[in-house]
Amino acid sequence: MKLVLLFAFLILLNACSAPESNVSQTIKKPNIIYIMADDLGYGDLGCYGQKLIQTPNIDQLANEGMRFTDHYAGTAVCAPSRCVLITGKHMGNAAIRGNRQWLPHGQAPLADSIVTVAEVLKTAGYTTGMIGKWGLGISSTEGAPNKQGWDYFYGYTDQVLAHNYWPEYLVKNGEKVKLANEVKYLDTTAWHKGYGSYSTSKKEYSNDLFTKEALNFIEQQKDKPFLLYLPYTIPHNNGEALPGQKQEVPDFGIYTEKDWASDSLGYAAMITRLDSNVGEIVAKVDALGLSENTLIIFTSDNGPMQERTGFTAFFDSNGQLRGGKRDLYEGGIRVPFIAKWKSKIQAGSVSNHPSYFTDFLATACEMAIIEPPNNTDGISYLPTLLGKEQPKHEYLYFEFHEGGKSHAIRSGDWKAIRNNTFKEETTAWELYDISQDISEQNNLAEENPEKLKELIDKAKQAHGVDASWPLFASEQKDE
Repeated sequence: MKLVLLFAFLILLNACSAPESNVSQTIKKPNIIYIMADDLGYGDLGCYGQKLIQTPNIDQLANEGMRFTDHYAGTAVCAPSRCVLITGKHMGNAAIRGNRQWLPHGQAPLADSIVTVAEVLKTAGYTTGMIGKWGLGISSTEGAPNKQGWDYFYGYTDQVLAHNYWPEYLVKNGEKVKLANEVKYLDTTAWHKGYGSYSTSKKEYSNDLFTKEALNFIEQQKDKPFLLYLPYTIPHNNGEALPGQKQEVPDFGIYTEKDWASDSLGYAAMITRLDSNVGEIVAKVDALGLSENTLIIFTSDNGPMQERTGFTAFFDSNGQLRGGKRDLYEGGIRVPFIAKWKSKIQAGSVSNHPSYFTDFLATACEMAIIEPPNNTDGISYLPTLLGKEQPKHEYLYFEFHEGGKSHAIRSGDWKAIRNNTFKEETTAWELYDISQDISEQNNLAEENPEKLKELIDKAKQAHGVDASWPLFASEQKDE
C-alpha cells in the first residue's frame, strides 16, 4: 500500500512544473555507495587524529574528497540510528527509537507504512542493494529489508546474531544461506534469549563475504544508477565471545608483534581490515570507470564503546569528545564522515557544516533529481559537497531510549542535554558552547538562562510523543 501511495505522489509531482534547484540542473543521476562502520569512534581514523591504528585507504578517501567535522549519527546506538538514516526522521519522530528485542528474535521491525530512502530511489530508476547489518526487522516481519525497498539484501537481519563474525548463516533476500562455521549458542535465559553466540570452527568471516558481495553488486549494476548501502559490523565486538576474543578478526595483521592487550590488538586489526575493504570498493569503482558518477560516503553508526572497556581509551577513540556509545554527549553521536565524488567534490576539503543521518534521504533525493517525502526532517547536504550555498538546520535533535533515557539538541554552536528524563522529568538541563568547549566540560546553564530556554523550547517542538517509545514516565501506555 505504501508503494502505491508513493508512486501516486511521485507521478503527481512529476506532472507539476516545480523548478529544479540549481544544484540538480548540473548533475545526472549518480550512483551512491554509503559505507558505515559499527561503533567506530570519531578519533579512530588517521584523518581524524588517530596515531596507532593505520587507515591509509580511508585517509586517502578524505584526501580525495571532503571530511566533515560536525556530522552526527541518528543517535548513540545501532537500530534507531539506522532507522533515522534510512527514513529521514530524527529521533523525535523516528519509528524505531531503541534496540528493542522482538520475538522470536531480532529487533522491533519497521512498519510497512514507513517510507525508506530505498523505496524513494527505486521510483527514480535506481537499483537498491543493502549488504551488512540491518536490525530493523527479520525476514518474517514487515520490516524485512526486501519489504522496505531493497532489491537485494545479504547480511544479518538480527543485530544479536551479528555479534558473531563467523555465523551459522547469513540471509540473502529472505532466505538463510548456510556457512561452513560451527557455532555455539548460549544461555536461553540471558537477555539475548539464546541467540548470543561464538564460533568453535571459524572458516567464513562475514565482513569478507560482505565485501565480496558488494564488489559483485557494483559490477552487476555498473550500467544503471544504483544505491548501495554497506553497513559493516566492524569494529563492534562480540560480547558473548570468550574473554580476550571479543574483538573477532581472523588475524592481528600488521599489529601481530605489538605488545598490546588482545582486545586492543583485535580492535586495531578490525579497523585496518575494514580500511582494506574500503580500498577494494574504491578500486572497483575506479576500475569500472564509475568514479566521476559515484558518490562514496564513509561514516559510523554511533560513537565507540565506552572507555571502561579499556581499548577505546588506549586508542583515544573519542579524541577530545566526552562519552561514547549510549551517550548523547558528543562522543556518542558525533561521528567521522567522509565523502568522495571525483570532479564534483573538492579534493582535500573540510566542512564544519552541522549535519546528521536525518539528512541522507534528502541528499539522495536531490542527487536523484526527485523531491523527498514532504515529512522528512532532513536537509540535503549536497550543496556543501558541491561547494554551493548550504541551507542550515534550525536545530539537530537526538533522543536515547535506554536506561534512564535522555535527549539533546544542538542549535548553532550551542548544545543542551538532559539525562534521566524517564526517571524524573524535572532533571536539570546542561548547556554547552561546543565551539569553545568540544569536550563538554563547562556547563553554562546557569550563566545563560535565555539561551537554555530557547533550546528547551526547540526540544519540546522536536519531540513527538509515541507511547510505544516513552521518553518520560508520563508518556507510558496505560496498562
